[in-house]
Amino acid sequence: QVQLVESGGGLVQPGGSLRLSCATSGFTLDAYDIGWFRQAPGKEREGVASIIGANGIRYYADSVKGRFSISRVNAKNTVSLQMSSLKPDDTAVYFCAAGRYLGRDNWTFSNFYNYWGQGTQVTVSS
Repeated sequence: QVQLVESGGGLVQPGGSLRLSCATSGFTLDAYDIGWFRQAPGKEREGVASIIGANGIRYYADSVKGRFSISRVNAKNTVSLQMSSLKPDDTAVYFCAAGRYLGRDNWTFSNFYNYWGQGTQVTVSS
């Protein structure tokens, strides 16, 4: 059974750093693409970053480029999101999700991901 579980969320001050992890089971990361999404109160879910299973290509939203980094350890079936220089606007519930056949044109679209975790809360506040 496919499962994804996020961890690492919490409260952090503006300018701080936080590392989120996505533990997966039921598939191998070289066969699936993994994305990180976030949803803040009153806002729509948005794509943050994705990593393609077949080749490791990474994509980032313009709002986080240069501050966030997505990585994977295939042997451990884990994907991480390293976040730095955090801003209050980064406050949201963060989700990881798995899909296939993703690329530059569709990685931000939620409907292309088949499996989702339950999310972890990230709050950036002083």
